[in-house]
Amino acid sequence: MPTRPDWSRLETQARSQLQRLSLGEKLGMLDGDTPFWGGLGAIALHDASHRRPWPAGVVERLGIGGLHFVDGPRGVVLEGGATTFPAPIGRGASWNVDLEERIGEAMGLEARSFGANLFGGICVNLLRHPGWGRAQETYGEDPVHVGAMGAAATRGVRRHAIACVKHFALNSIDSARFRVDVGATERVLQELYLPQFRDGLEAGALAVMSAYNSVNGAWCGQHPHLLREILKDRWGFRGFVLTDFIFGLRDGVAAIQAGQDLEMPFRMIFAATLPAAVAAGQVPEALIDAAVLRMLLAQATVPAGAYPPALRGCRAHRQLAREAAAGSIVLLRNAGGVLPLSGIASLAVVGHLADAVNLGDRGSSDTRPTPGSVLTPLAGLRAAAPELRLHHDNGSDPAAAAALAARTDAALVVVGLDWRHEGEHIHPGDLAPILRQAPPPAWLLRLCGRRRLLPLWTAVAAMVAGVTRFGTARAGGSFASGDRTVLELPPPQEALILAIAAANPRTVVVLMGGGAILCEAWRQRVPGLLLLWYPGEQGGAALADVLLGRISPSGRMPFSVPTEAGHLPPFDPRARHITYDLWHGYRRLARSNRPAAFPFGFGLSYSRFSHTDPAVAWLPTPAGDEGALELAVTVTNTGTVEAAEVVQVYAEPPGEAVERPRRTLVGFARVSLAADASRRVAVGIPLRRLAWFDQGRDAFVLESGRHRLVVARHAEDGGIGVDLDLLGGVVGR
Repeated sequence: MPTRPDWSRLETQARSQLQRLSLGEKLGMLDGDTPFWGGLGAIALHDASHRRPWPAGVVERLGIGGLHFVDGPRGVVLEGGATTFPAPIGRGASWNVDLEERIGEAMGLEARSFGANLFGGICVNLLRHPGWGRAQETYGEDPVHVGAMGAAATRGVRRHAIACVKHFALNSIDSARFRVDVGATERVLQELYLPQFRDGLEAGALAVMSAYNSVNGAWCGQHPHLLREILKDRWGFRGFVLTDFIFGLRDGVAAIQAGQDLEMPFRMIFAATLPAAVAAGQVPEALIDAAVLRMLLAQATVPAGAYPPALRGCRAHRQLAREAAAGSIVLLRNAGGVLPLSGIASLAVVGHLADAVNLGDRGSSDTRPTPGSVLTPLAGLRAAAPELRLHHDNGSDPAAAAALAARTDAALVVVGLDWRHEGEHIHPGDLAPILRQAPPPAWLLRLCGRRRLLPLWTAVAAMVAGVTRFGTARAGGSFASGDRTVLELPPPQEALILAIAAANPRTVVVLMGGGAILCEAWRQRVPGLLLLWYPGEQGGAALADVLLGRISPSGRMPFSVPTEAGHLPPFDPRARHITYDLWHGYRRLARSNRPAAFPFGFGLSYSRFSHTDPAVAWLPTPAGDEGALELAVTVTNTGTVEAAEVVQVYAEPPGEAVERPRRTLVGFARVSLAADASRRVAVGIPLRRLAWFDQGRDAFVLESGRHRLVVARHAEDGGIGVDLDLLGGVVGR
């Protein structure tokens, strides 16, 4: 574990730097160091986001090195050989916090090798609807699970760089992110959409990225309740808040007053408004000082020293990517023990994705691995089983592919989604109102003067918005995809699956993608079904390990897949207003008595496990702590192969005081066991997770009565339980 910062010493250092800064220098530290127009052009025309970190707050006169931001949900996004790991949704399927911490550290090391000290790759937005285009960038649908994974990544990153968690908050519709207002009660915020951010801060994140959308009528980049009242006052956050990039601010004065500290990555709204506002006394200099101090304090926590380029894509990180890809694979169906593949001499490998580089979205999370470093499913099988006769068909002609499958001992169909189906999205019409707030270029002022500026600048802003969208697509962006409203595979892919399944009774389907894929038209027709996600550069090797039985699949679903889309919450990618409530994912399915096709937490193994002797004990807690329980259970691998189990603990509350979900995840642990081995596994459960948020008391309240803790294999599994009679009362804020 990294040591806790010596805050007293660091604050003394930061205050000393602050006192030597002029007002102009302090104002200059509140936004990125890149000029707006040159930077926008560099992104649109030269793919600048993938070429270098974005600097902010560099003051050469005083030797202040500043912040240097790089993105990276699945690896550092810059060109130069960084490792591409599985997308976060796949890593979420591993439920492996220890592995995620190691991945976070690897990303922090590689970020530093590029000169970055601020890493923005930790997305903890909740997956409310699995059609969200950026589902691949988060870990899943449940706040406890997402919070644990995000906290693990944070602990790893912070050993070497400032960890940034994003996007604060309720950001989970991409195509409307610049205009949608999300309505949510305080209870919904505190129980579902904020806890995972708090987990990241408690793990050491010193940066929080605000979101583009608005919440309850206020833009997140200038939201006093979110940024100041909750984040800074209630949670005691010591770090700084930065905007989402380019379009994260609407009103500079409102933003600084609300608690926004840094506009990224350009000199834009803050630069255009704050100097005059400070001069007029509208914004006190103390607010500027407070923001600058937070950034100086965060910079002071970053370890000194050079990080060599040889860290990028090194053998240890490639092996880590392979381990992560293997751990993320979810076995959804294995009728007749079709997997692992054994006793076969020939295999038909069908589908264009079988031999395509398919790493995920090509927006801001796009990675640039070294050419030739990505192992596709076909390449992974060829390397792992040279004795196996592999026959590849891209599936463009289902009849020809079926004829090939009929001549082989087994068939593997690799289908799914890519960057053209889901991903980040920019709707150019939404950008013009924001761009109008930016400082107009000097040439425009010279051309028309200030009196005639507004109508002309409105037209120019709309034109620039269109150019920005075109430029990002030209540079390889995915901004034509966005959110999905049709959750099934494209019809040609479904037809291909059915044709191969009819031709070969030993057909295994491998699904790639980041969000939910509904399989009802064909899943009962195939004996084998695996989820590979976007598996990173070592995905082909990991898939071969699982298919050939060298590793038992251990992934568990990070979200629920329903039997039909109508069982999901309402989802309009172009919404202007939407209400988020307590009911999505497994909570919603249970409330409406709709069994999932694949429940949250579900996944098969090549082995079998038993859970016995659950027992609960109170954990000793320091004075002032909110209290916690520990549930221990004996886990036994009753099968014949080494494998990993994910112990999931769900709470079933009394539910008499207020309506609550029937069951919620309150803790989990992953354990690897040899055949016939047993281990006592303990899962810590803070009392806050058993409570509900009472808006009247502005606190988390534990109900009096009988609470049941259930050890289960997934959200719909009966499991084994322990009853607890608890006294009610406030357990924290």
